[in-house]
Amino acid sequence: MTKLGLPDGIQACLFDLDGVITKTAVVHAAAWKQTFDDFLRARDGADFRPFDDTDYDEYVDGRPRADGVRTFLASRGIQLPEGAPDDPPDRQTVHGLGNCKNELLLELIRTRGVEAYDGTIRYIGAARAEGLRTAVVSSSANCRDVLRSINAEHLFDVRIDGVVAAERHLPGKPHPDTFLAAAHDLGVEPKAAAVFEDALAGMDAGRSGHFGYVVGLDRVGQADALRAHGADVVVPDLVNLGEWS
Repeated sequence: MTKLGLPDGIQACLFDLDGVITKTAVVHAAAWKQTFDDFLRARDGADFRPFDDTDYDEYVDGRPRADGVRTFLASRGIQLPEGAPDDPPDRQTVHGLGNCKNELLLELIRTRGVEAYDGTIRYIGAARAEGLRTAVVSSSANCRDVLRSINAEHLFDVRIDGVVAAERHLPGKPHPDTFLAAAHDLGVEPKAAAVFEDALAGMDAGRSGHFGYVVGLDRVGQADALRAHGADVVVPDLVNLGEWS
């Protein structure tokens, strides 16, 4: 293992955004909860079953927005029309609910701001100093703006986010395609790339893509689940990975 805590032969690091680089996972969870609780309350009345942390981890976290809507609603036996990507947020469609969530998210980011995980930012710097190439791989269409808000866009050689995935018709996590695209754009084979993720869907993507190493960031006390979904190692923060800090 190298001083960065990675196997010999790793040439590139592929980082998820929310929950790995930035402390925005809790903001995403709050936006999803308000969106789904409002929808379920209107549909089922006051005795509706609220969206909870387990729902977020299992059905939404790490997935593209529309996939999260579909997967969660399916878990409750609910089907909605797909609608169109530009549906207004009050329209009862998959895309309408997704756009509602995104409006709430952007408002929360505006009011709360975005904070980076210092350990991750320093780890990325250490990796680049060792000659490793770096990419950010996120399902978020707001990825670039978030990186700019924390002055971190320059830390990545490649960005594969929700915008790029839509342009290239790449399925999102838990499929490995976005991570595979990042490795391809960096000029490395998957076995020479390490994936850094905090979401179960991200673990699944790392495992199915046959990447050289999958690092699970346990921010919410789900270490066992991260391992079960494919993590080679689980740490609470990247300062705990290797002996670089």
